[in-house]
Amino acid sequence: MGIFNRKASAETTAPAAAVAVAPELAALTGDYTIDPAHSTLGFVARHAMVTNVKGKFLEFSGSLHLDGTNPAASTASLDIQMDSIDTGSADRDGHLKSADFFKTDEFPTMTFRSTKAQALGGEDYRITGDLTILGTTRSITIDLEFNGAATDPFGNERVGFEGKAEILRSEWGLTWNAALETGGVLVSDKIKLNFDISAIKSA
Repeated sequence: MGIFNRKASAETTAPAAAVAVAPELAALTGDYTIDPAHSTLGFVARHAMVTNVKGKFLEFSGSLHLDGTNPAASTASLDIQMDSIDTGSADRDGHLKSADFFKTDEFPTMTFRSTKAQALGGEDYRITGDLTILGTTRSITIDLEFNGAATDPFGNERVGFEGKAEILRSEWGLTWNAALETGGVLVSDKIKLNFDISAIKSA
Protein backbone atom coordinates (compact mmCIF):
# COMPACT_ATOMS: atom_id res chain seq x y z
CA MET A 1 0.00 0.00 0.00
CA GLY A 2 1.34 3.43 -0.93
CA ILE A 3 3.00 5.49 1.78
CA PHE A 4 1.71 8.89 0.69
CA ASN A 5 -2.00 8.21 0.34
CA ARG A 6 -3.06 5.21 2.37
CA LYS A 7 -6.82 4.97 2.67
CA ALA A 8 -9.04 3.43 5.29
CA SER A 9 -10.30 -0.06 4.57
CA ALA A 10 -13.80 -0.63 3.21
CA GLU A 11 -14.98 -1.39 6.75
CA THR A 12 -13.68 1.91 8.09
CA THR A 13 -16.00 4.90 8.06
CA ALA A 14 -13.72 7.38 9.84
CA PRO A 15 -13.32 10.77 8.11
CA ALA A 16 -10.15 11.73 6.22
CA ALA A 17 -8.77 13.64 9.22
CA ALA A 18 -8.70 10.42 11.27
CA VAL A 19 -6.90 8.54 8.49
CA ALA A 20 -4.25 11.26 8.37
CA VAL A 21 -3.09 10.46 11.90
CA ALA A 22 -3.24 6.67 11.60
CA PRO A 23 -0.29 5.11 13.49
CA GLU A 24 0.97 3.11 10.50
CA LEU A 25 1.11 6.25 8.38
CA ALA A 26 2.78 8.30 11.08
CA ALA A 27 5.48 5.64 11.38
CA LEU A 28 6.59 6.25 7.79
CA THR A 29 6.34 10.02 7.80
CA GLY A 30 9.73 11.55 8.53
CA ASP A 31 13.27 12.16 7.29
CA TYR A 32 15.37 9.45 5.64
CA THR A 33 19.00 9.16 4.56
CA ILE A 34 19.73 7.29 1.34
CA ASP A 35 21.93 4.24 1.92
CA PRO A 36 24.49 4.11 -0.95
CA ALA A 37 25.54 0.55 -0.06
CA HIS A 38 22.05 -0.71 -0.89
CA SER A 39 21.04 1.77 -3.60
CA THR A 40 21.87 2.07 -7.29
CA LEU A 41 21.87 5.14 -9.55
CA GLY A 42 22.17 3.83 -13.09
CA PHE A 43 21.84 4.94 -16.69
CA VAL A 44 21.57 3.40 -20.15
CA ALA A 45 22.76 4.89 -23.46
CA ARG A 46 22.45 3.47 -26.97
CA HIS A 47 25.88 2.81 -28.50
CA ALA A 48 26.56 2.75 -32.26
CA MET A 49 22.79 2.51 -32.88
CA VAL A 50 22.81 -1.23 -32.12
CA THR A 51 23.35 -1.93 -28.43
CA ASN A 52 22.93 -0.49 -24.94
CA VAL A 53 25.75 0.54 -22.64
CA LYS A 54 24.86 0.52 -18.95
CA GLY A 55 26.61 2.49 -16.24
CA LYS A 56 26.18 3.71 -12.69
CA PHE A 57 27.60 6.11 -10.13
CA LEU A 58 29.37 4.56 -7.15
CA GLU A 59 29.55 7.58 -4.83
CA PHE A 60 26.53 9.67 -3.90
CA SER A 61 24.55 10.94 -0.95
CA GLY A 62 20.98 12.04 -0.52
CA SER A 63 17.94 12.42 1.66
CA LEU A 64 14.17 12.03 1.53
CA HIS A 65 11.43 13.68 3.51
CA LEU A 66 8.21 11.66 3.35
CA ASP A 67 4.94 13.24 4.41
CA GLY A 68 2.15 10.70 4.66
CA THR A 69 -0.58 13.27 5.21
CA ASN A 70 0.48 15.72 2.49
CA PRO A 71 2.31 14.20 -0.50
CA ALA A 72 3.13 17.64 -1.90
CA ALA A 73 5.34 18.28 1.15
CA SER A 74 7.54 15.24 0.44
CA THR A 75 11.01 16.03 -0.94
CA ALA A 76 14.12 14.35 -2.34
CA SER A 77 17.72 15.49 -2.68
CA LEU A 78 20.76 13.85 -4.33
CA ASP A 79 24.44 14.78 -4.73
CA ILE A 80 26.39 12.54 -7.12
CA GLN A 81 30.18 12.46 -7.49
CA MET A 82 30.88 12.42 -11.23
CA ASP A 83 34.34 10.88 -10.88
CA SER A 84 32.64 7.74 -9.55
CA ILE A 85 31.09 6.90 -12.93
CA ASP A 86 31.47 3.21 -13.79
CA THR A 87 30.54 1.62 -17.12
CA GLY A 88 32.80 -1.41 -16.82
CA SER A 89 35.48 0.08 -19.08
CA ALA A 90 38.29 2.25 -17.72
CA ASP A 91 38.90 3.83 -21.13
CA ARG A 92 35.24 4.71 -21.59
CA ASP A 93 34.97 6.03 -18.03
CA GLY A 94 38.01 8.23 -18.65
CA HIS A 95 36.40 9.63 -21.80
CA LEU A 96 33.17 10.35 -19.93
CA LYS A 97 35.11 12.27 -17.26
CA SER A 98 36.94 14.33 -19.89
CA ALA A 99 36.10 17.68 -21.49
CA ASP A 100 34.10 15.85 -24.17
CA PHE A 101 31.46 14.92 -21.63
CA PHE A 102 31.23 15.65 -17.90
CA LYS A 103 34.36 17.79 -17.34
CA THR A 104 34.63 16.35 -13.84
CA ASP A 105 37.63 18.54 -12.92
CA GLU A 106 35.44 21.62 -13.39
CA PHE A 107 32.06 20.13 -12.46
CA PRO A 108 32.66 17.39 -9.87
CA THR A 109 29.05 17.04 -8.73
CA MET A 110 25.67 16.40 -10.32
CA THR A 111 22.69 17.35 -8.17
CA PHE A 112 18.94 16.76 -8.00
CA ARG A 113 16.54 18.81 -5.89
CA SER A 114 12.86 17.97 -5.97
CA THR A 115 10.28 20.69 -6.58
CA LYS A 116 7.04 18.67 -6.63
CA ALA A 117 5.76 15.33 -5.36
CA GLN A 118 2.59 13.55 -6.45
CA ALA A 119 0.77 10.39 -5.39
CA LEU A 120 -0.62 8.67 -8.50
CA GLY A 121 -2.49 5.87 -6.76
CA GLY A 122 -1.49 2.45 -5.49
CA GLU A 123 2.28 2.18 -5.19
CA ASP A 124 2.98 4.79 -7.88
CA TYR A 125 4.37 8.28 -7.31
CA ARG A 126 5.98 11.04 -9.35
CA ILE A 127 8.77 13.39 -8.36
CA THR A 128 9.61 16.49 -10.39
CA GLY A 129 12.82 18.36 -9.71
CA ASP A 130 15.86 20.28 -10.88
CA LEU A 131 18.76 18.25 -12.29
CA THR A 132 22.05 20.15 -12.53
CA ILE A 133 24.84 18.90 -14.83
CA LEU A 134 27.77 20.99 -16.09
CA GLY A 135 26.31 23.99 -14.29
CA THR A 136 23.06 23.76 -16.28
CA THR A 137 19.80 23.16 -14.40
CA ARG A 138 16.71 21.70 -16.06
CA SER A 139 13.57 20.08 -14.74
CA ILE A 140 13.02 16.32 -14.99
CA THR A 141 10.22 14.01 -13.90
CA ILE A 142 10.89 10.67 -12.21
CA ASP A 143 8.23 7.97 -11.96
CA LEU A 144 8.58 5.98 -8.75
CA GLU A 145 7.22 2.73 -7.39
CA PHE A 146 7.17 2.19 -3.63
CA ASN A 147 8.74 -1.18 -2.81
CA GLY A 148 7.82 -1.30 0.85
CA ALA A 149 9.00 -0.51 4.37
CA ALA A 150 10.73 -2.76 6.90
CA THR A 151 12.97 -2.81 9.96
CA ASP A 152 16.28 -4.51 9.15
CA PRO A 153 18.17 -6.84 11.58
CA PHE A 154 20.16 -3.86 12.88
CA GLY A 155 17.06 -1.92 13.88
CA ASN A 156 17.10 0.49 10.93
CA GLU A 157 13.69 1.54 9.62
CA ARG A 158 13.94 1.39 5.83
CA VAL A 159 11.84 2.39 2.84
CA GLY A 160 12.52 1.41 -0.76
CA PHE A 161 11.68 2.91 -4.15
CA GLU A 162 12.39 2.06 -7.78
CA GLY A 163 12.38 4.88 -10.31
CA LYS A 164 12.95 5.70 -13.95
CA ALA A 165 13.23 8.75 -16.17
CA GLU A 166 14.44 9.72 -19.62
CA ILE A 167 16.45 12.80 -20.56
CA LEU A 168 18.09 14.27 -23.66
CA ARG A 169 21.74 14.82 -22.71
CA SER A 170 22.07 17.63 -25.25
CA GLU A 171 19.79 19.77 -23.06
CA TRP A 172 22.61 19.88 -20.49
CA GLY A 173 25.32 20.65 -23.04
CA LEU A 174 26.45 17.03 -23.43
CA THR A 175 26.69 17.17 -27.21
CA TRP A 176 29.86 15.22 -28.09
CA ASN A 177 29.30 12.58 -30.74
CA ALA A 178 30.79 10.83 -33.75
CA ALA A 179 29.08 9.99 -37.03
CA LEU A 180 28.88 6.39 -38.19
CA GLU A 181 29.72 5.38 -41.76
CA THR A 182 26.44 3.46 -41.91
CA GLY A 183 24.45 6.45 -40.72
CA GLY A 184 23.49 7.64 -37.28
CA VAL A 185 25.77 8.52 -34.39
CA LEU A 186 27.94 6.72 -31.86
CA VAL A 187 26.10 7.81 -28.69
CA SER A 188 22.36 8.36 -28.35
CA ASP A 189 21.03 11.70 -27.22
CA LYS A 190 18.33 9.98 -25.16
CA ILE A 191 19.56 8.58 -21.85
CA LYS A 192 17.47 6.33 -19.61
CA LEU A 193 17.93 6.82 -15.87
CA ASN A 194 17.24 4.04 -13.37
CA PHE A 195 17.03 4.34 -9.60
CA ASP A 196 16.85 1.68 -6.91
CA ILE A 197 16.76 3.47 -3.57
CA SER A 198 16.95 2.20 -0.01
CA ALA A 199 16.72 4.88 2.68
CA ILE A 200 17.03 4.72 6.47
CA LYS A 201 14.80 6.75 8.76
CA SER A 202 16.75 9.32 10.72
CA ALA A 203 13.96 11.35 12.33
